Amino acid sequence: MARELLEQARTGDALTVRLIGAWRIENIAAIEAALTQLSAEGTQRLVVDTRSLEALDLSGAWLLRERLATVQSAGGRVEFAGEPPSQFAFLEEITAQQLAQTEQVERRGPWRNPVGWLGRISVQHWNQSIDAVGYLGRIAVTGVRSLRPRHLRLASIARHIYETGIQAIPIVSLIAFLISVIIAYLSAQQLRQFGAEIFTVDLVAIAVLREMGVLLTAIIVAGRSGSAFAAELGVMQLNEEVDALKSMGVDPFEVLVLPRLIGLLIALPLLTIVADAMGLAGGALLSSLLLDISLTQFIPRLQDALAPTTFWAGLIKAPVFAALIALVGTYRGMQVRDSSRELGRLTTVAVVQSIFLVIFADAVFAVVFVELDF
Repeated sequence: MARELLEQARTGDALTVRLIGAWRIENIAAIEAALTQLSAEGTQRLVVDTRSLEALDLSGAWLLRERLATVQSAGGRVEFAGEPPSQFAFLEEITAQQLAQTEQVERRGPWRNPVGWLGRISVQHWNQSIDAVGYLGRIAVTGVRSLRPRHLRLASIARHIYETGIQAIPIVSLIAFLISVIIAYLSAQQLRQFGAEIFTVDLVAIAVLREMGVLLTAIIVAGRSGSAFAAELGVMQLNEEVDALKSMGVDPFEVLVLPRLIGLLIALPLLTIVADAMGLAGGALLSSLLLDISLTQFIPRLQDALAPTTFWAGLIKAPVFAALIALVGTYRGMQVRDSSRELGRLTTVAVVQSIFLVIFADAVFAVVFVELDF
């Protein structure tokens, strides 16, 4: 069987190997035996003739490739009479991918080469920072150009206000109402020990208007709309719709990114007002049920507890949070390339980074407001 699969002919320093028959997995034992009989010692040039092959599958191609690699490692030169089998190109691609994955796994552990790992991470973050600054600059240029009415996509902006704002009202209202009820209940339990239940109104009003209303709304919008921005733009990148817009002379930032940014800049402050109202309603309801503080008592106490800047301290944060969420979501969406796996990864990154930046910005606002006595 081995002789039926392989014939050898030596001419000088060249060895010609003619492959015949069917090199398939059912003949795997015969193929191994035939390749074992292949003697390439002292051969400087090995010519492989596959034109007489009846069939060749990946199993046969793999064994042949391994044997030829052994000849090359011994210093021989391998040539094909005609075109190499197409299976070789496929095996080369698979091997290259496996090697790249192995190298990537080896690089992940900082314990293997901490200096190299630190250098790679530093370079990656530096390049990402440059890309982010360039993205912000592109948004700024597009925004200035869109000040002219013919560049402003009002229909698209209205659609995004509806999707990110109006459609989010039920979930934002419910969360704000429940959180304020929880805050009021826990506060009342603690203040009751000191006979100061009336200060529950103060605590709920300040917590909701200054912090919880806008912060919870921003986190909900980051998970809901930030992920949607990244996913929508990522799918358009995979479907080459963004490239199609460029080929038609349309700026994708003007059509895809800026309307989402403007829409969220308008929607998030309005959602914050809704969340504040529902939060105060939740506090009023619990105060009425648990503390016997009627609405006619709740409203005057609320007015006394609030400073002129309490409401605005929360509302000022909303446009900043909206800009962070929209910029991160669209930036990660425009980064999607190659595969749906990358789409899922960058969508997750967009949500996580949006929430982190919102909380970080809220902490910065808190420090600034304390320093300004705002």
